[in-house]
Amino acid sequence: MAIANYLVTDLENASYVRKMFEQGEELKKLYGADKVYDFSLGNPEVEPPDGVTEAFVRCAADRAPGNHRYMNNAGYMGVREKIADMLKRRSGIPVKPGNVVMTVGAAGGVNIALKTLLNPGDEVIAFAPYFKEYDFYAKNHNGRVIPVLTDERTFRPVPEALERAITNRTKAVIINSPNNPTGAVYDADCLKSIAGVLCACEKKFGTDIYVISDEPYASILYDGIEAPHMFRFFRNAIIVNSYSKSLALAGERIGYAAVSPEAADAGAISAGLVFCNRVLGFVNAPAFIQRVVSDNLESYVDISVYAEKRDAVCAIMRDAGFDFMTPQGAFYLFPKILGDDEDKFKNNAVEHSILIVPGTGFGWPGRFRLAFCVSTDTILRSRDAFMALAGRYKK
Repeated sequence: MAIANYLVTDLENASYVRKMFEQGEELKKLYGADKVYDFSLGNPEVEPPDGVTEAFVRCAADRAPGNHRYMNNAGYMGVREKIADMLKRRSGIPVKPGNVVMTVGAAGGVNIALKTLLNPGDEVIAFAPYFKEYDFYAKNHNGRVIPVLTDERTFRPVPEALERAITNRTKAVIINSPNNPTGAVYDADCLKSIAGVLCACEKKFGTDIYVISDEPYASILYDGIEAPHMFRFFRNAIIVNSYSKSLALAGERIGYAAVSPEAADAGAISAGLVFCNRVLGFVNAPAFIQRVVSDNLESYVDISVYAEKRDAVCAIMRDAGFDFMTPQGAFYLFPKILGDDEDKFKNNAVEHSILIVPGTGFGWPGRFRLAFCVSTDTILRSRDAFMALAGRYKK
């Protein structure tokens, strides 16, 4: 076979999210988009804020020479200065532009962080349920993910479970809050407990354990809930963020990675991120979109629109009899399946033109993810389909 041996297995285990999305596209061709309820992909339906659209026009009209040339592999200094100032103001930690690298989305940021940190065989802890692409990202750089189950009611990490999972090969812990797929937000007490475990284990093993905070949903929060700044809780921290969700620019692939200046070997790690940005083939984040987001770093889509969608989908699921935790952030719902056969439930949902992602795709069988970043009309029209699906399980 021409392709690499490991890739054969990886292709078979590829993302459930993409598989369901592709199945949804086929159903739409057969029955029409208005008759398919596709909750598979976290692809924002809302449009970018007006300021972003205006920046697109302004940057496109700018004929200054050099606008489309290479820049430093870390990105434009002016953009990095603005991000450093923002992080310094929010965290109280003296972040400098040299601590910031512009990346090709959050995925690019997580990859350069892992490549910078991992030696072959090193371990990366992820709190389950989790974004399963982390498995492939770690494998890209000769590491492996160690899943640690969270509390089954709140989906927050359990300190004792984290401590049991840490070994002398643990190099990083990925934190994703607000969380995909649960919508859980880790509060200050939760982060303090994680920090306490990491500090104790670093002393026990004589190692440095880095927190990689994957934060694409950090601005999508509900009911007055706040997401504490990671630099305030973890000395060894790398924040990875993107504008895919906060500015609805998922297809433009722009984000950043920022190293806490208080981290062990912060300078070397920052330099490593820049180097890995280049050698992984990203070279640099796209020039045009860096300029677009430069004046919109603290702009956001209208969160009230997502709150409306959340409330609408929760009402439908509640009326249909599903068991779930109301999301505190992000735009996902993670209910329990009906019955005891996940594959059968997924297939039954497809028969009602509902596209969901099984919990197995996030390391937590027996549940399923709904991405409610679709149109409100789609959510409301799905009601009868969900009621019919639930009816199949009523005695």
